[in-house]
Amino acid sequence: MVDLKSQYQKIKPAVDKAINEVIESAQFINGPEVKAFQSDMESYLGVNHVIPCANGTDALQISLMALGLKPGDEVITPSFTFIATTEVIALLGLKPVFVDVDKDTMCIDATKIEAAITDKTRAIVPVHLYGQAAEMEEIIRIAHKHKLFVVEDNAQAIGSDYNCVDGMQKTGTLGDIGCTSFFPSKNLGCYGDGGAIFTNNDELAAKMRMIVNHGQSKRYYHDIVGVNSRLDSVQAAVLRIKLRELDNYIAARRKVADYYDNFFAKYDGVKTPVRGTHSKHVFHQYTLTLEGIDRDALNAFLATKDVPSMIYYPVPAHKQEMFSAFGSAATELPVTDWLCERVLSLPIHTEMEDDQLEYICSSIAEFLDANS
Repeated sequence: MVDLKSQYQKIKPAVDKAINEVIESAQFINGPEVKAFQSDMESYLGVNHVIPCANGTDALQISLMALGLKPGDEVITPSFTFIATTEVIALLGLKPVFVDVDKDTMCIDATKIEAAITDKTRAIVPVHLYGQAAEMEEIIRIAHKHKLFVVEDNAQAIGSDYNCVDGMQKTGTLGDIGCTSFFPSKNLGCYGDGGAIFTNNDELAAKMRMIVNHGQSKRYYHDIVGVNSRLDSVQAAVLRIKLRELDNYIAARRKVADYYDNFFAKYDGVKTPVRGTHSKHVFHQYTLTLEGIDRDALNAFLATKDVPSMIYYPVPAHKQEMFSAFGSAATELPVTDWLCERVLSLPIHTEMEDDQLEYICSSIAEFLDANS
């Protein structure tokens, strides 16, 4: 699905040099590379505060911890997402309240949010899925109306621009807090685990900086309950180099998406990713929605052709066993259930060549033409 080895070869001299410099310095934790990456990321996003941490799941958990929510408080979020988004809600003793997604963008349907708000609702966690942004201005309007926090799960959309009334703004900087993952396969990925939190709120930033470091603002003085969640210096060094390439990486992914779009235009029953007018898709995934086509059979057929394809996600969060105590399986989310039976993601990455794309598309055509 991604070719990290070829991507590394193009930046190998800079990466190797940066890693060696970290090793030579022996400043593996909270070294100068971490602080430099933090500053670089703040400049790129146009945000006041970036708090690096150990991974994207921690970023979500720390964000919710900083909001001072209490056990039993409700958090509205989509079910059609990677489990980390919803897992941290339950982990903190909060209640996930699942809302359906929009059939086109596959992000949380803003028109369904207000109906899910109760006197226990404290936050909304929208997910910018596959690289497509949720309708943030409407979500923020609803949140302000009901005095709710907004925490953006931006793990799949880093670098995406959102068209606000006041101009373009990066996703992850629109709500009270934004979170991302630097898992290697992400658009901006490191060579291990890593994550970060973004905010323009000085008070929240100070609190989250304490939480990531055992709740201390001064060494050995622990003011609040925290965790140990740090981005190490080696990963920060790699991310600094890859951040300079991020816009080029996004452009390469969009070029692949254009190729796929043109190929699938002639096939009825194959819906290509919608590119919303409110934001610019960064194509962390290229996800088809198949209607009248046996998705699982196509997935299996591509495997015989050595073409990777993935189902993101076969089981939505509200039907996962871990949430059975909340009775969430009875929640009616028709669009989510419909998508889980029909989505299929194809390879998309920065190093794809035309011959690879031709082979992938010809393999799919072989299946579709034989089963039309």
